[in-house]
Amino acid sequence: MKKSLKNKVVLITGASYGFGADAAKLFARQGCRVVLAARSMDRLKAHADQIQAEGGQALAVSLDVRDQSQIDAVVKKVLDHYGRIDILFNNAGQGRLDWFEQLDPSADIDSQIDINLRGLIQLTWAVLPIMLSQREGVIINMSSVAGLIAPPTYGIYSATKFGVRGFTDALRREVAMFGVNVSGIYPGPAKTEFSQHSGDTAIKRNLKVPDWLYMTSEYVARRVVDLARHPRRILVIPWYYRLAIGLDTFFPGMVDWLINILFVKRFHKLEE
Repeated sequence: MKKSLKNKVVLITGASYGFGADAAKLFARQGCRVVLAARSMDRLKAHADQIQAEGGQALAVSLDVRDQSQIDAVVKKVLDHYGRIDILFNNAGQGRLDWFEQLDPSADIDSQIDINLRGLIQLTWAVLPIMLSQREGVIINMSSVAGLIAPPTYGIYSATKFGVRGFTDALRREVAMFGVNVSGIYPGPAKTEFSQHSGDTAIKRNLKVPDWLYMTSEYVARRVVDLARHPRRILVIPWYYRLAIGLDTFFPGMVDWLINILFVKRFHKLEE
């Protein structure tokens, strides 16, 4: 049976656009008290104002998940304001997609690891004791299909999302008996601003992906809310990506061959 979300306090990172912003609005419509966290305060305030105009409760807070002092300050502010944290949606993320040798060590490699993995872990570490003391809570970690299948040009992004997967599974097994549910969500392509921030590369300009492959951001956000109501270990969306995951698991040699022929040979032009 799905549980009510009314009056639950929800902390959402990466809430300035995409999945985070849409999830905040949907949680608020379920009667949740929503905390929107990200670096872009102008956007956060606009989303919070919209939620409040619709009769919901929302608090916008500035947060860079790479900074532990900011994490601690945000958790304290949420507790001072609402007294508890019931749901944590770890959604903040960054992608820099290109051939590995083309990545910048700081802007592309360190930044992805710090935001996608280390920041997620550190924020969870700060929130978990609250949920354990409450003997209830839901943690939803945003991974990606790239956390189950590692495609070319996604090397560091996939590494962080595989890391999120390992952390999510381990934490779930640690805390389930204390009333805290930990779920991982693994979406495929979706229409968000992610692609605008993942780098301007020749691959992106030349590789045409059919529109029908993309989910809407709101659809993914609805599934996040569903996970909060009815937690489960793992959610892969769309469902047909499970077929690709199975293929990669049981026939990795064939997948390598196909990727080399159809993608790497076509797009990776080394200078001779």
